[in-house]
Amino acid sequence: MRLYLASRSPRRRELLHQIGVDFETLIGDVEVDETPLPGEAAAAYVERVTRAKAAQGLQIIGERRLLAHPVLSADTTLEFAGEIIGKPVDAADAEAILQRLSGQVHRVITGVAVADETRCRYLQSVSEVRFRAISAAEIRHYVLSGEPMDKAGAYGIQGRAGLFVAHIAGSYTGIMGLPLCETGELLKEFGFSF
Repeated sequence: MRLYLASRSPRRRELLHQIGVDFETLIGDVEVDETPLPGEAAAAYVERVTRAKAAQGLQIIGERRLLAHPVLSADTTLEFAGEIIGKPVDAADAEAILQRLSGQVHRVITGVAVADETRCRYLQSVSEVRFRAISAAEIRHYVLSGEPMDKAGAYGIQGRAGLFVAHIAGSYTGIMGLPLCETGELLKEFGFSF
């Protein structure tokens, strides 16, 4: 079985390789608008964006007349104090996000969808992460590494920010950006076997 991955994320590619899924990356010329709607809850936001990415993937398949295979899409965001926290816009924003998360618990919500011409199935992973207290110097050093710039919540648990994580409850791979348990369940529905 083949799969199209509608994501630029190297972490998602790495995780699909880890479970032995054969896929091709499918990127469009225009990215899905990831701007939260006014008053939108984090869980609803992640589902909306994930489903939109899957729909865009199916549209690209049709426009490019590619062989029909299922499309997998995913989206990850953080929720802290009722607020959606996406990717930082710049280094100062990354520092501010990490200062807010220091010594606190936040939620990481990752949605995953698999779609073909007839259906779109969706599952969501919600994990809690507690950071230890992080000094301003540690935050500055981490931001200077460049690692937080393309990641929701300005950190990657699988990288240097692993030093900040005191406790997780939930899915480690969901926090990375692709919950493998949920992904495997969805792919089985589309004929994949593990």
